[in-house]
Amino acid sequence: MYHTIIIVGNLGKDPEMRYTPSGQAVTNFSLATNRQYTGSDGQMVKETIWFRVSTWGKQAETCNQYLKRGSKVLVEGRLVPDKETGGPRVYSRQDGTTGASFEVNAQTVRFLSSRGDEDGGAGYAASEAPADDEPIPF
Repeated sequence: MYHTIIIVGNLGKDPEMRYTPSGQAVTNFSLATNRQYTGSDGQMVKETIWFRVSTWGKQAETCNQYLKRGSKVLVEGRLVPDKETGGPRVYSRQDGTTGASFEVNAQTVRFLSSRGDEDGGAGYAASEAPADDEPIPF
């Protein structure tokens, strides 16, 4: 069996790199995806899903060097279930509501923002471009 996931989103904060005891680089970053639609009651609904992404080896070093908060990236990888629940990691937000994040072990990370490009729009292929009214969720 095989599964893969492809996500296009924005980094929620700067990546964090560390090394395993064997010396392999690991970089972690949070990635947010946004979706906006009109609900059945006619109200605009904004939906943000968070992913925790792990990259390894040379790719981890490159991600740590070039990515920053707000960078747009395409991540291809596999979902890693929470060991306790078998699904996403569930947590309580500061306002008391419940949230969830999904863990992704990245195989490929494509940078969609060019260096110094604050909005990152230039890196998108036409079919992947977000609507102009989609805000970064942070």
